[in-house]
Amino acid sequence: MATNPTYRYTVPFGRGEATFGLPFGVVGSIAQSNPVPAFDHPASAAREAIKAPVGCPPLRELARGKQRVCIAVTDATRACPDAILVPPMLKELAAAGVRPDQITLIVAVGTHRASTAAEKRDKLGAAIVDGFRVVDHDASDDANLVTVMDGPGGIPFRINRLAAEADLLLSTGLVEPHQYAGFSGGGKTVAIGCGDESTIAYTHGPAMLDQAGTRLALLVGNPFQEAVREVAAAANVAFVGNAVLDDQGSMIAVAYGAPAAVQDHLATIAGPVFTVPIPRQVDIAIAGVGYPKDANLYQASRAASYLQFAPTPVVRQGGVIIVPAACPEGAGDGIGEQRFLAAMSRPGGGAAVIKRARREGIQPGEQRAYIMARVLEEVTVIFAGIADPALAHAVGCLAAPDIDEAIAQAVAIVGLPATALVVPHALLTLPIVGGGVARHQLVGAAG
Repeated sequence: MATNPTYRYTVPFGRGEATFGLPFGVVGSIAQSNPVPAFDHPASAAREAIKAPVGCPPLRELARGKQRVCIAVTDATRACPDAILVPPMLKELAAAGVRPDQITLIVAVGTHRASTAAEKRDKLGAAIVDGFRVVDHDASDDANLVTVMDGPGGIPFRINRLAAEADLLLSTGLVEPHQYAGFSGGGKTVAIGCGDESTIAYTHGPAMLDQAGTRLALLVGNPFQEAVREVAAAANVAFVGNAVLDDQGSMIAVAYGAPAAVQDHLATIAGPVFTVPIPRQVDIAIAGVGYPKDANLYQASRAASYLQFAPTPVVRQGGVIIVPAACPEGAGDGIGEQRFLAAMSRPGGGAAVIKRARREGIQPGEQRAYIMARVLEEVTVIFAGIADPALAHAVGCLAAPDIDEAIAQAVAIVGLPATALVVPHALLTLPIVGGGVARHQLVGAAG
């Protein structure tokens, strides 16, 4: 299929980029986050931010006399700059008299696979990995899980024992649009990343995900966010360091302090940056992902569901979403990723996934199957450049060797003329059909 040579589009692909054109008869547009100046020296910005915490006393005051301190940090699937956020915390702890041997850093992997030694060094830096105890959370290790509160129906909400039994519990995170929590950050790294399977199953189950308030860019009235904050409060998460990154991964905002206060504050910055109005639904969307989220199918599939679980689905019924992602790790190696693949691969297709989830509930990881099944009720998803095309087919999607071929497949489905929206960073940029998102939808009261 001939493409229009007058304009070429570029989206992330792995650690590089992929460039493509649109065929004649397809009118293209781009949805990009609003540009905001990035910090020239993000480490200096973090060091200054921790001196003026939001919603709580300085960390060195909170840390005085503490014997066991735990810092929950994000895993390799998150682009959070932990190597920048953690050192100011360690400096404040040292100023309070806390020794390195009294500090444990726990990688909040949720139900994903454990992080490798190389990933820990990449995320935290050699000095931290060599100088402090760094361990991975294991959501299935009953001996190292502690109940912090009872959930609905008496379900115990448990988190990692090291975190629960710490004298002082801290965490890091990114504040960016999140499909369930509205925005990530705050206490989520502990409540979900260090949670047990029951906690994750409840917060990610159909009864939660089907609620109107469980959606992108919404904190107020979001039942998922409310549950996360309740668990984080019960776990005594005292202090967090959160950042906002732009499309290029550069830091544009950073704050330390009380979990909810920091999250609310940074959401007022992230919301206007990442929510972008578009005039109407489109026939085709090309949803960029890039490293590290495109390492496996579980993570990369978020690009499709983020677009379709916007306040109004970005792609019209019967349209196509193209996700450029090689997925070199396949579906993913963690138990959650494997459950996603197993659920999507069972007979009956997406309709059976949805029916079974609503009837029987889910295990952690299967929520991604439930959400993708709902997406596939509305649109076709094509993974472009995927290393194992059979993997895409196994989960009810199509595969193409590159974006140009994926667009040709999409045109065969939707016909001509057609409209296409290129979203280079689909896990950050949230297209809003018909206008913007009201401010009261973005943030809650600080505190």
